Amino acid sequence: MKDRFERHKQPWTPAEVQKLHMLAKKGMALKAIAKALTRSEESVKVRAKQDGLSIAKLH
Repeated sequence: MKDRFERHKQPWTPAEVQKLHMLAKKGMALKAIAKALTRSEESVKVRAKQDGLSIAKLH
């Protein structure tokens, strides 16, 4: 079985950052964004905070 967070501590690519911004603006929930980016929720939360994005709470 593959480790779920095999991308742990991987740097964000510009494409991922762009996708994060787009999904956050659409009002997608954290869990859904994390899944779409194949990153942990914690990773997404930290990056969004760095970029000053607000992510919708679970619907």
